Amino acid sequence: MARKRKPARVLIVEDQELTAQLFESFIENHENYVHAGTVKNAELAPMYCVKGDIDLILMDVYTELGASGLEAAATIKKDYPQIKIVIVTSMPEVSYIRRAKEAGVESFWYKEAGEHQLIDVMNRTMEGASIYPDRTPRIQLGLATSYDLTERELEVLREIVRGDTNQEIADKLYLSVATVKDYVRSLMLKTGFRTRTELAVRARELGLVIPE
Repeated sequence: MARKRKPARVLIVEDQELTAQLFESFIENHENYVHAGTVKNAELAPMYCVKGDIDLILMDVYTELGASGLEAAATIKKDYPQIKIVIVTSMPEVSYIRRAKEAGVESFWYKEAGEHQLIDVMNRTMEGASIYPDRTPRIQLGLATSYDLTERELEVLREIVRGDTNQEIADKLYLSVATVKDYVRSLMLKTGFRTRTELAVRARELGLVIPE
């Protein structure tokens, strides 16, 4: 008879109280897991790993006081590679999946999914699998969707949201100012916004691109 697996101790890093409570209830009602604690600020998460009794972390991306869950995850994976991490977010920011993989994070989950999907991701992650969505959610931005925009257009859009001028965008992305103007013009035509300010505000509200 196979030995029953010891419940994994789970740390929740989430600054939204209702979401944190929901995750806690998922864990407390599942025999495979034990709630090891909840913190609102990702910068505190590595401190909880010092004792060596954390097995899995549910890590939000944007936490209290702007602390980055992705940066905290990278630190934890460097110092405690045995701890498994699932990034959880409601933000469709197109760079998050790539950055999570670069940090060595095992899995990635969008919060809009239901309980059983999260538990399934947790179970498979603890079994050694790496679970990532195929792509970010489809976001409607004016007349276009996020899938209608090229990777370079999204890079330019992120800098527009940051408030950079065409010259600053050109310098940062190693493009000519004329090329940047072409990308901005394409973004305006695709989305139908009348000004780059309207475009920037809406893109940020939707969480499509979030400057650091």
